[in-house]
Amino acid sequence: MPSLQAMATRTSLFRNYSMVGFDEMFDQFGQTRPHYFPMLEQLEQLGRSSLEEQARLADNMMRQQGITFTVYGRSQGVDRIIPFDPIPRIIPHDEWAMIEAGLKQRVHALNLFVHDVYHDRRILKDGWVPADLVLGASGYRREMNGIQVPQDIYIHISGIDLIRGADGQYMVLEDNCRTPSGVSYVLKNRELMKQAFPSLFESYSVQPVDDYAANLLDVLRFAAPPDKADPNIVILTPGVYNSAYYEHSFLARQMGIELVEGRDLVLDNGNVFMRTTRGLERVDVIYRRVDDDFLDPLNFRRDSQLGVAGLMGAYRAGRIGLANAVGPGVVDDKGIYPFVPDIIRYYLGEDPILPNVETFRPLIPSHRSHILANLDKLVVKAVDASGGYGMLIGPASTREQQDEFARKIEANPRGYIAQPTISLSQHPTLVDGGKLEGRHIDLRPFVLYGREIKVLQGGLTRVALPKGSLVVNSSQGGGTKDTWVLRGPRSESPSTAVTMMQQQSQTQST
Repeated sequence: MPSLQAMATRTSLFRNYSMVGFDEMFDQFGQTRPHYFPMLEQLEQLGRSSLEEQARLADNMMRQQGITFTVYGRSQGVDRIIPFDPIPRIIPHDEWAMIEAGLKQRVHALNLFVHDVYHDRRILKDGWVPADLVLGASGYRREMNGIQVPQDIYIHISGIDLIRGADGQYMVLEDNCRTPSGVSYVLKNRELMKQAFPSLFESYSVQPVDDYAANLLDVLRFAAPPDKADPNIVILTPGVYNSAYYEHSFLARQMGIELVEGRDLVLDNGNVFMRTTRGLERVDVIYRRVDDDFLDPLNFRRDSQLGVAGLMGAYRAGRIGLANAVGPGVVDDKGIYPFVPDIIRYYLGEDPILPNVETFRPLIPSHRSHILANLDKLVVKAVDASGGYGMLIGPASTREQQDEFARKIEANPRGYIAQPTISLSQHPTLVDGGKLEGRHIDLRPFVLYGREIKVLQGGLTRVALPKGSLVVNSSQGGGTKDTWVLRGPRSESPSTAVTMMQQQSQTQST
């Protein structure tokens, strides 16, 4: 099995490749990890010029197909192509079995928590999670109190962000349970790899991702009111200027359903209808990509032109299904995040399979003192921000920025959390000049909750393209990779991997 030094000698691709923290392809001794060996052989055969040529081909295909992401406030325009890196991330089947089990456990517990918050509030009464923290969360919707949602499912679609620290252990960085985006890029990245790098793809047995649209459609059907055997389903988009509009239109095409804006829907006699050239057509389920605040101007923001007036009334009456339900944003609040391990223990009686990142809460005086004394070392996040906004990355910040965040934390300790600066795992990435250099990455797997909980056999690997950067968000200039989950023996059970992770979590907690 070749070492990094041997690869650098044989090919210019890895010349000057530096190891920083945990590397996905090479171990701490520079030896190739076994599941990457076939890929390295393929890369060596391709060589620099062919790799660059195929990468340009993939980029051109993205442009021709209009695979874009809208970035606001940038001088170069509204839409841009998300940078695609052709070096895939590879996850062995036993490693994935542990990830999958941890994701199912987490989403199951979070859904029970959301249901409890809007009904009996047992976990709040028992003191496991502070009531004022939950009821004060920006994603908490008092309008949902007591409403019965179809099948008691609130979180139909979620994207759970994972990272790996210096020891290679997977950890949950963030829960996205409102309107998570990015799955369309998972599906298109796979198409690009098959077309631009067929020999590389064929050297592995990779789990497919092209069943996502069918599985999502099943989930949306399951979210329909009980009396609808063949529900009419639409995707509600904010419109063409939304950052994820490409994804909305892509998924609508994949599922064969209508893509609508708020102005296309109307309430009549307590039911939701879609305007068509044939007249009004009844709608039974809305996969809504519009945030709660803008969903119904009669209940939320009065100035919203993106939603449907009266939609919440139809929802309360059980005449329309929504995915995701209104209200699960309460668990997206980063102030709730530190309590998720206890949420899992409370509802499931299990230790978390996937641990959290260590988190400091400024509401606790000792934590606040620690944060203020170490702003140059910590990552500080606004609890209700996303997309890489509202953050301070201590080691990359100026004294002025640290002072600014200190004032913000002192004025609003509920509004922030802080975490150690974790050097995300790195992965070989094609950079200018046709060389491979390590760039930091994370992973967003997508979880569907219908009759059962299913995890897409892959995920969105996001790449921080500037050297040394830890910000992977597409809105901040990050790129993406294809994520390959390898097939494994059918007879092999994931229980051993899961047990090992549980034991690791117990060791850490003690």
